[in-house]
Formats: sequence, structure tokens, C-alpha cells
Amino acid sequence: MYLGPLHLRFAASFIAFSLLVGFHITLFSLDCALAAELEDAPPILLLDDVDSDLDVSQGPVSDLGSPLDQMYEPEFAAFDRSIIGRDQVRDTNALINNEAFQLNVRQGDTERFVFKLSQLSERELEFVQLELRDEEPTWEDIDEDGGEAEEDEKEEDNDDLSGKGLDTDSVDLDLASAKQKLRKRQQGARRLFLSANTCLQPQAFNATKTTQPPPQLTLYVSTSTDNVEPGPGADSNSQVSMVFNEGAIMYNFTTTTDVYVGVHAPNVAEIFDKPYNIKIAISTDGYYYSYNVDDDADLIWVDSDSQGALLITHNLTDSNDEKEQQRIMNSPPYVMFAQDKSDPSINGVKYSFCGLEQNAQIATTKDGKYSNMVQTGMTKRGQGNFPKQQFFFSGLKPSTSYLGILAKTNVTDTGSSNLVGGGGHVFKATNFQTKSDHGNCNIVLNLTFCDQVAYSVPSNPNFGNASVLAKFYDDYAAEAWGYFKKALAQVACEAPVTQRYSLTRNCSDCEAAYKDWLCSVTIPRCEDFSNNASYLHPRAMSQPFPDGERLDNATMSLYAENYGDGKVLGKAFLQSRSSRIDEFIKPGPYKEVLPCDYLCYRLVQSCPSSMGFGCPLPGQKGFNSSYYVKNETNGEVVCNYPGSAHIFSGSSRDAVSVGLTIVVLVLVSLLLAC
Repeated sequence: MYLGPLHLRFAASFIAFSLLVGFHITLFSLDCALAAELEDAPPILLLDDVDSDLDVSQGPVSDLGSPLDQMYEPEFAAFDRSIIGRDQVRDTNALINNEAFQLNVRQGDTERFVFKLSQLSERELEFVQLELRDEEPTWEDIDEDGGEAEEDEKEEDNDDLSGKGLDTDSVDLDLASAKQKLRKRQQGARRLFLSANTCLQPQAFNATKTTQPPPQLTLYVSTSTDNVEPGPGADSNSQVSMVFNEGAIMYNFTTTTDVYVGVHAPNVAEIFDKPYNIKIAISTDGYYYSYNVDDDADLIWVDSDSQGALLITHNLTDSNDEKEQQRIMNSPPYVMFAQDKSDPSINGVKYSFCGLEQNAQIATTKDGKYSNMVQTGMTKRGQGNFPKQQFFFSGLKPSTSYLGILAKTNVTDTGSSNLVGGGGHVFKATNFQTKSDHGNCNIVLNLTFCDQVAYSVPSNPNFGNASVLAKFYDDYAAEAWGYFKKALAQVACEAPVTQRYSLTRNCSDCEAAYKDWLCSVTIPRCEDFSNNASYLHPRAMSQPFPDGERLDNATMSLYAENYGDGKVLGKAFLQSRSSRIDEFIKPGPYKEVLPCDYLCYRLVQSCPSSMGFGCPLPGQKGFNSSYYVKNETNGEVVCNYPGSAHIFSGSSRDAVSVGLTIVVLVLVSLLLAC
């Protein structure tokens, strides 16, 4: 039979329709069968559906097992069973580059974190593009492997950028070069810096019976996909463990894979209550939290009185660039913490920035707010007249030993701490102690004329506050300076070099030397009378203390000198160096840190002989009650000089000058004797 085109089209359509109906019926019957099978299965129980009285630990309640065993769990043939069954690290504990993560760690628990390297790609691409701005890459530098893909990306980016009026050729070149450089960098291992701080520790139930702090946390780190939950129960061969040190931990390593971290808290619930609280961060550039207690302390104890203490940093720069110095002067970089050494509240967190913020007795800042017990500011006082930061603590206890701990944070211009060092760096502690409660030594600072003076001076609570006291001494020195200037005006300071009083010194040298000497002798440095250091000289022993108490006869006799047929106290012991101090302030007995002898020698060396300055030499009458030889034994302030502190900050030039000057003066004395 002949079939025309119409018949052939109808036959093809009928066959296709029959196949489609058969396929549909097959699928529908499978669906029905699955539904029929599930109808006979036990119902799926959710956790909320489980009877609260049911003890699931008693084993199966039927042949099907416990209610929790009946929960539906899918099977996927395409995936390995171990992947589905593996416990996952919680997404909420994902660490982000240079961002702190804070949480509680309950006793006996392990908190886990993950750091994924993939998050670095986009951020690094931006930095790599910046690095290439000064380079001249070419399209030939791009790998051939990624050529087509990058060409497609380039065309898509060009459409967007050209619409914004940008030069697409230069942008394409920078982007492609950056991607190429990034690929090469990512082929190698990445160095990461992991750090953490303990902010709060468990508290003892009975503080009187427990003198030790709770044990430290333990950090676990794994870079193996076989150990995504590092901790005390995991395979030790696939992880690194280390114990916190005084509430801080730092660990750097290289890896090509994601990083898994665990922080474990010991279980000491029988002795201590409450959890630990930590901050943890990871960075590709450096530590977010850090400490250094191996080097010398960066904090210098200048002086103290019965209720306050003055401390200062080393020079923050040695640059003579005025703009650089001004930039530093406008931005104090440090904060500081003070702690009574007998108070255990910071034990266990001494190297933790947030631990000190939360637990130290006195802190420059707490939760970003400044304390009214700490005054801080910038100064150029002291060695080299370079910028330094000073701290003045008030409200301290008399006759008490303290720890002073310097710390530093790093923030952006906008105040963000999401960068290297943003969590804080803690330095080695400095020891200092306050004076007794007689109240006749008080710190003065920020004087107008004697701007290098910042230490305790003879005082009396009845005289006035620290500002009134500082003005009294400063005005006294400024008055004497005025007389000196009138005398110096008689010297031909502007004469030709060959006609001046010295070929090596001029009137400017004389002024500087006189000011240093004047401020040191008119503003005595005060110490407790009970301080028995050999370099101190007793003063005003005939007066009562501000509280009315007097020295007993036994104490007075210790300083009596042979005179005629008996022993008497010399004038240098009975009175202050200046009668004005005894007349107006009436400090009572104290001991003076005598001015350094080189201040007097330098004055004689720098000024015209016509001004009549002279100095006693060691062993001569009057020297022992007027000056003391400068040395640097044990970092003590054995003599007073501009910028002096308990850790010497004087320049080496001073020591050289002292030796040379003494030699010159001795030779001159011998020649005159001949």
C-alpha cells in the first residue's frame, strides 16, 4: 500500500505519543509504590516529639531501636558515608582574617573554630593590584592555561568599565597581572599567625583557701581534613597542642589547607565557678594579640609619692624631623595598667591585653573608656628631648609595691581594630613602689621654667595641692634665673671668637648648664626619711613631720658629728638646702637625692670665670652634703639630674663629660697649689 507524506507524519506522531504515555505510567507507578511502602513505616519523630519522661539511655524501646534511632537519614550512593556522618565545625565559629572572635568556654568543653584559606583570595587580589601599580606587566606575562577564561572575563569587565568612562586597557592589564601573581603566590604554603587572649577566668568559690589562679587553657591546631575537630580526644599525630601562658598564646605556621582550631578548658568545677572567656584571631600578616616579656621593660619608673606614681616610655623616635615628632606627639600610642603586687586578680592573665583590661586594679582604658585614675600625655622631657609618653597614676596605697604594665593597640585612622596588632601587645612589667604616708614628698611635673623637673619634692599637705607646690618651686628658680641673666649680660657674648671667654664654649652653653644646675639645686628631689640608701642625705631633722610626729633622740644621734668635746648635728642635717623651703613649706624630716656633681663641673666649664662659679671636689668639705657622684648601679637614682629616673635615661655624653671635667679640675687645683 502506498503511504503518502501525510500518512508517514501521522505514524511518527502516534509512535512518539505511545512512548510518552508508557514512560509517564512507569514513573507514576514507582511514585505510588514508594508512597505505599512509607505508609507502613513508623512515623518520623522530631526531638520536640520525644516524651520528656522517656529515658533514651535505657536502650531500644522496640525492635526498631530508640526513638532517636528512628529518625530519617537519607542515603546518597554518590557520596561516601563518612562525609555525611562527619560532625561539622559550626559556621558561627568561622575565623576571619584580622577579626577577633569572642566567646565563653565552659569548664571541660572544647570550642572549635575553622579558618578557610579561600577567604583570602578576594582580599589578596586587591593588595596584589596595589603592588603592581609601580610595575609594568605585559599581556605576554599571563599564563596560556588561563588565557581563554581571562579573555572572557576581560571582555565582560570591559563592558562594565567602559560604561563608566574608565580606561579599560590599563584596568585589564592590572587585573590580569594581579590574578597571575596571585595564582603563583597561592601555589605555595601560606604563613598564618594564630593568637588568643583569656579575658575572664573562673572564680574561686572560696578565695581565702585558694591562692593559685585556675589552670590555663589549651590550644589545639590541625591542618588535616581527617581531624576537623582538634582537641584532647583527637589523634595527637594530626594536631599540635600548646598551653596558654598567663592568658595568652601565639603560634605561627605554614599551610596549604584550611585550619581547624580547638580551645579546651580544664574542668575545675570543684574549686572554681563560671566559664573562661576568650578572644581569638588569625592573621596572614602578623599576630593580632601578642606579648614580649624577654626584652627589657619599655616603661621607666620616674618617681612616686605616697599616693601616686609617674612612669614614662623610652624615646618613641630618634628622628630630628619636626613633622615626624609632631605626628607622634599628637597620637599617644600606649595604654598602661597598674596592679598591687599582693593582689592576685591578674594572676593567670598578665600577658593578655583584654585580661588586663578586665581585671587590673587600674587601667588607662577599660572597654575603650579612659580612667580618671590615670593621666597620660606626651612629653619631650628627658634624654635627647625626643617624644615620649608619660603616665601619672593617682589613688595608690602608701608603702606598696606595684606592677606597671605597658601595652599598645593598633587601630586604623577610622578607629577600626581589624588589622595586625589590633588586639593589643603587652610588654614586660616594671616594678615600682609608693612612699610612706607622712605626706611630705609630692610629685610635681609640667613646670613652666624648669620643664625637665618631674619628681617628688619636699612638701606639706597644709601648703597646697600639687599645682600650688609646683608653682612655688618654679617661681623660685625663675627668680634666680633672672639675676643670672643680668650678670651674663655683662659678658661679651657676641664678640669675635678670638675675643670670647672660651674657644670651645659660648654663652648659650653657659645658659644651658646654669639652668640644669639651678633647677636641680633649688628643687630638691625628695625621698622618705625611712629610706636608708647610702646616697641619700637627711634634711630638716629639727622639724616635726606634717602630722606632728618628731624624730626621737636615738635617730638624731645617728647623724651627729664630732664637734669639740661632743657630738652635734650639722646645719646640713637640721635644715633644707634652701631656707625658703623651711620657711614656707615646712616639710619636716626627709632625705634628699643630691644633685649630680657633673652639673656643677659643667657649669664651671661652660661659663666665664668672672662669674665666680666653683665646685667642691670629692673628699673636700661640703661635697658630701651638696653633690653625689653619678653612677649607674642597679638602675637607681643615686643623684638628681634633668630627666632622671629609676632606670637611667641620661646620655652617655654626660658620663664622659663628668670624667673629663674631674680630671681637668684636679689638674687645675694642683697647679694652683704649686
